[in-house]
Amino acid sequence: MLDGDLFTAQAKAKVLRPHQVRALKMIRQSAGKGNRRIVCTMPTGAGKTVLAAKLIENALAKGNRAIFTAPAISLIGQTVAAFEAEGIRDTGVMQANHPRTNASARVQVASVQTLARRDIPDASLVIVDECHIRSQAIDDLMAERPDVFFIGLSATPWAKGMGLRWQDLVVPVTIGDLITDGFLSRFTAYAPNVPDLSGVKVRAGEYVESGLADVMGQAALMGSVVQTWLEKGEDRPTLCFAVNRAHAADLQAEFERHGIAAGYVDAMSDRLERDLINLRFRTGDIRVICSVRTMTTGVDLPVSCIIDAAPTRSEMLHVQKIGRGLRVNPGTEDCLILDHAGNSLRLGLVTDINRGDLDTTAPGEKAKREAKAEKLPKPCVSCGTLHVGRVCPNCGHERRPVAGVESADGDLVEITGKRAAPTKACKQGFWSMALWLDRERNKGGKLAKGLYMSRFGVWPCGLRDVPMQPDRAFLSYEKSRRVAYAKRRAKERGR
Repeated sequence: MLDGDLFTAQAKAKVLRPHQVRALKMIRQSAGKGNRRIVCTMPTGAGKTVLAAKLIENALAKGNRAIFTAPAISLIGQTVAAFEAEGIRDTGVMQANHPRTNASARVQVASVQTLARRDIPDASLVIVDECHIRSQAIDDLMAERPDVFFIGLSATPWAKGMGLRWQDLVVPVTIGDLITDGFLSRFTAYAPNVPDLSGVKVRAGEYVESGLADVMGQAALMGSVVQTWLEKGEDRPTLCFAVNRAHAADLQAEFERHGIAAGYVDAMSDRLERDLINLRFRTGDIRVICSVRTMTTGVDLPVSCIIDAAPTRSEMLHVQKIGRGLRVNPGTEDCLILDHAGNSLRLGLVTDINRGDLDTTAPGEKAKREAKAEKLPKPCVSCGTLHVGRVCPNCGHERRPVAGVESADGDLVEITGKRAAPTKACKQGFWSMALWLDRERNKGGKLAKGLYMSRFGVWPCGLRDVPMQPDRAFLSYEKSRRVAYAKRRAKERGR
């Protein structure tokens, strides 16, 4: 067989998306150049499993065998189901006592943990999912079988030293491309109450967890996370990323103290517990899941809001977290990002983070931090949306250059988003919704006037008394006012 022929068979299942066709072509071209360790970067939502199925289908059409490795045992079942949906049914699972164990099957699915403990059958193609995660078992297999094609799949193939093991990186599509084409959600990012991390130590290129926990666990910041969600979150289904287990548990408790049903997941949560939380999340019984990194890969939930309360210096982790909210699901066609960690300010928006080469840093060497080719985002002074360039994509406000400020690059530590003066139409809409709620609660006008004063700092004047049913943003704001009032009363009683 000529180099590259393994990937030339015609696909027989459903039609591929253009970027998936492009990925197959680029992999074939790389193989044709003699590369046998090829990484294909595919953002979340690009259809990595479908691409893997096509690669396997082409190998089977040539009479070859294939192995697919997943980063965790918990992903084996959904991988097999996904392959079957693509018409690949001659599949066995390499896992003790698994009902799908079948050593004679031409396609074997295994976790990297299982792979390290078993005899590995012959195969012409090995696909390594989440290949940025270093695996000694995969390294050993590459060394033992130099003639086998290894295809690595990852949304973030930027790990230190990957280029020492893998030969080539192909980039068929970016997050920005997928958003433009409608395959991923558009998003709006805010960075409210960004913490001061100047005193947090850095070790091995990442913030020290204990220092982060001290900063992010402060009562003011904890309250800000929940308060901001009540005001901006629109009651969206939300994933909240925390620094560690204690921080995640505290955030869950803070949400629940404010009447928001929240779940909790960490690395110790078993499969049944995760499945139950996911089910409750899908049905709307809980609105927020607080977690510690464990929800960054292999998660396909209808998420339309990301709360990032875990500062990081890792572009990989930053992109993985935001990626959990970019899938397009019914009712989640856009995503809201509440970046309390300031990661978007330090690292950039995920649409601006792209690399075309694998890292070749040798063990013991310090990885080079590349200078940003793009400007880092800054908040719009009108609506607070993070963006680069002159015109805000959310509200259309145009930045006016200020000598020595607009043209200067640098990290922002704290953001105090200023709002533009509200229009009369905005005031009228708020007043109409306040009147509707006042009438429903039979408050005789006091509630409506109080809400208007708290929002705009003046009494309503020159507006029409026409009630209008509130939207989600108004109801979230009104709820935040009730919560703040209850907390003040409780504090006063405690004196």
